[in-house]
Amino acid sequence: MNLAEILDQFEAGAETHRIAIPANWLQGRTSYGGLSSALAYQTAKLVGDDLPPLKSGQVAFVGPVAGEVEIRASLLRRGRNSAFVRSEIIAEGKNGPETALSCSFVFMHGRDSHVDYADLEKPEFDDWPKDDALRSGPPEFFTNNMHYVGKRLELGRGTPRMHGWQRLIEREGLDPMAELVCISDALPPSAMGLMTEAGMVSSINWQFNILSETPETREGWWHLESHTHHARNGASSQFMSVWNADGEPMMTGMQSVAIFS
Repeated sequence: MNLAEILDQFEAGAETHRIAIPANWLQGRTSYGGLSSALAYQTAKLVGDDLPPLKSGQVAFVGPVAGEVEIRASLLRRGRNSAFVRSEIIAEGKNGPETALSCSFVFMHGRDSHVDYADLEKPEFDDWPKDDALRSGPPEFFTNNMHYVGKRLELGRGTPRMHGWQRLIEREGLDPMAELVCISDALPPSAMGLMTEAGMVSSINWQFNILSETPETREGWWHLESHTHHARNGASSQFMSVWNADGEPMMTGMQSVAIFS
């Protein structure tokens, strides 16, 4: 199933949503984090039919999201200009159903302001790749739903930075915001560029800010960048950014990652 088909299973007005995580969206024993976050966002936006655009999200990757899951959301507060929504994904754990993903989202309208400032360092990147250079992942891994170029990961490179073009292969009918949330976690944790030994890594939490009320790009391509600025004692902290095909910033973020090596 592609992302649009998964999200089409959600019903407006329902208190909870039950779906099965497709096998082709897994990374190991859990759902790809971008998909889990997009599911939580889809549930959150359905708590009201007139919510403002998504502005910010906080995602806690509590446990594995796999199999049959329940997804629910509740409105925490609705103001004149903003709405705070909590979303959770409940999955089967060792002792029965338990919270596997916990999110809080802020939806907010833009407003006039005398402050207009940007100090984001634009990464250097070439035009998006040509069709003959595209790669995709194996059928049993979430990257099978995406296009990218070259190897996603090479250990021993000695770099704390990862970047590259990514896009969902099937995008028709998608809410652009759900597409952005889903694709923006597609890079491996950048601390893996510093690893010289193979080992497991796992995202702990993710904070992101949306920089456009109407995110868009061309031909589905987004340029993702991740930069580890600290890694010690089995955990790393990384900055993240997403740019569209015209070099405009769409999202910034920060993620904490556990390193089991």
